[in-house]
Amino acid sequence: MRTLAACRRKEHRTRIFRINADLKQTFIKKSAKISVHPRPIWLFSGFSDRLLVTFALCAVVLMACVRPVAVPKAQQIQFTPIAVAAVGADGLGDVLFPKLGNGGYDVEHYAIDLDVDVTRNIISATVTVTARATQPLAQFNFDFSGLNIRSIEVNNTPAQFSRQNTELIIQPARPLNQDALFKTTIRYDGSPSGVDDPSVDFSKIGWLTQTGGLYVVSEPSGAMSWFPNNNHPRDKASYTLRVRVPKPYVAAANGLLREVIDNDNSRTYVWETTQPMASYLATLHINQFEVQTEAGPHGLPIRNYFPKGTAQSVKDKFSKTNDMIAFMEQRIAPYPFAAYGVVLLTERVPWALETQSLSTFGAEGADEGVVFHELMHQWYGNSVSPAQWRDIWLNEGFATYFQFLWDTRATGKDALRVAMNEWYDWMEDARTGPPIPAKPGEMFGSAVYYRGAYTLFALHMTVGDDAFYKIMRTYYERYKNSNASTEDFIKVAEEISGKPARELLSAWLFQRGLPPKI
Repeated sequence: MRTLAACRRKEHRTRIFRINADLKQTFIKKSAKISVHPRPIWLFSGFSDRLLVTFALCAVVLMACVRPVAVPKAQQIQFTPIAVAAVGADGLGDVLFPKLGNGGYDVEHYAIDLDVDVTRNIISATVTVTARATQPLAQFNFDFSGLNIRSIEVNNTPAQFSRQNTELIIQPARPLNQDALFKTTIRYDGSPSGVDDPSVDFSKIGWLTQTGGLYVVSEPSGAMSWFPNNNHPRDKASYTLRVRVPKPYVAAANGLLREVIDNDNSRTYVWETTQPMASYLATLHINQFEVQTEAGPHGLPIRNYFPKGTAQSVKDKFSKTNDMIAFMEQRIAPYPFAAYGVVLLTERVPWALETQSLSTFGAEGADEGVVFHELMHQWYGNSVSPAQWRDIWLNEGFATYFQFLWDTRATGKDALRVAMNEWYDWMEDARTGPPIPAKPGEMFGSAVYYRGAYTLFALHMTVGDDAFYKIMRTYYERYKNSNASTEDFIKVAEEISGKPARELLSAWLFQRGLPPKI
């Protein structure tokens, strides 16, 4: 981004308990048959009557005690072992956002089916989440904000549910075993709206309205505004998005457009993302678009969605996309996804966002450096995503430094050094702290972007081109399609360049004051 339960246990009865119950019933029944006199025993008159009753009672007890009972050997004092069902955690322990994400399962796929009334901003939705239990589960959560839930099923069986703020709490009819693959289907409707996020002070995020249509930008927590999900980068999944919109609207989303179905007065757009994607990167844009397509490197599909009436001068701001992809492929690795492109809003905004495979910009696009910045995130941020939100400098510091590399590609290292040291002087005057944010409000601050970028510059200038790009390539290859932490990156640098690389990175990342200028 570029900015300004308690567990339930079953009781087991063993064969020996059933034997005791049988003996008790045998004694009662046999005793009832002794009554040869209409009066109670204690009113019997005569010794013979009392003696008879006494002998009879003794005989019954003796018969009950010694009567053989056939008990299969395999059932003797044997308890059936069962997994103790547990409650999934209502957060993943993120330092900045403790309640984002949920424990107990790993999502494999989201199938999102939306019927959208664009002008009234009303949706009717069915979302099926395919996940694998990472522990026994009697209860688990999704992150979900607003909207009206009509029903929830787990493995085609109705499930109980409740809501607490943005936590959707689900109790399946039958507990799920560890490693079980299960499907949760949620049906809901209503008018979606954006959510407030402590890291973004200039706008709501998530599902938003604009002139002429709707759009979704969610970093970091907004995905829960339009579909129930495990709302943390650590749980990536594939996606299928089916969106029905009235004509003449067009629905643009992540991945590849697999099908457009004509429904007389509406169309259904079917989008598919097969590579893992974090929930905050999922996007949807509904408007009246002009679609521009071309082939990128190696035949990569490039598709750009421009609102009708977009000036050619704005479209031309994205004309170097192919060159930018080639720049990154030469230095790091092949482009990581099945397609790329951009989508523009109808309104001006002070930001852009690297929504996976379809970056989002305001109505006037952006300058060349920002266009590159969002593209570069497809490698660092989208394919390699942060393990925790405090690791966001691995997204933004990386994209900012490579933006400097792109901007100075023709003028060389001297120009790069001049540009970076101008930012060093600015950071020194501003007393810029470490690029590891201590609270959500620092996530998109200058320290993350510019001290983060200078950290890579310091590493680059210290170890040299060969070692620097080997570090960057090794880090990418090791963690692509997954997540990495700051420590993971430091370990890769140390592995390739030795202990001095760890010491240098530690100073730039954790020391309060700025280390010396490079």
